Amino acid sequence: MTVRVKRTFEFDAPGERVWEFIADPAKRAGAISVVDRFDVADDGRHATWYLELPIPLVRSTVTVETEDIEVDEPTHVKFVGKSRVMRVTGEHTIEERDGGSRLVNEFTVDGRLPGVEAFFERNLDRELDNLEAALRREFEATA
Repeated sequence: MTVRVKRTFEFDAPGERVWEFIADPAKRAGAISVVDRFDVADDGRHATWYLELPIPLVRSTVTVETEDIEVDEPTHVKFVGKSRVMRVTGEHTIEERDGGSRLVNEFTVDGRLPGVEAFFERNLDRELDNLEAALRREFEATA
């Protein structure tokens, strides 16, 4: 089973400000609650996420190697993350609109162990809420 979620956020902030956040692998990883810690490579396109998943068959930290595979500055970034328990694809597209911007987010999670997809099916919407909240905090802090 594959879990897919698509959510759109509307912001009063211009697209360039959304891009500054969403193109940064550290900011994206930092917004996800199950990412315990992360490392970003010097190239800015690769990152390693260390996940703590509350799944019975997963008793250790899951390492997910991520790579930005499409970067069309300043409107689109797509990344793929691979690990022994799952593959995740995330895509973020910024659209300008009057007085602000829209961010379209699409995520796909393919689990490789029982329970992974069920976990993300229950929690992926909440993780996107976390991403939206992190973006809004960023805009308030730099306003």
